[in-house]
Amino acid sequence: MSTSYTPLHNPETEAHGVVPTLQRAIDQARKVLAEKTPANIHDQDAMIRAAYGLHYVLHDLLAALDAERGDAR
Repeated sequence: MSTSYTPLHNPETEAHGVVPTLQRAIDQARKVLAEKTPANIHDQDAMIRAAYGLHYVLHDLLAALDAERGDAR
């Protein structure tokens, strides 16, 4: 099945190179959330940038949590 769009993340081709520490991932997630909070919901470009930025820090946060638990994914 083919898609007519490009997903934000492809786990088959975009492996995590460096996993941040849990504290660094939490700090970065808070920083990006604060940066993206005032984005205009009616501005498509702003929403795309917010989605990508939040996706990226969530990905790092989950990787850091997995590493903290000793869970290799």
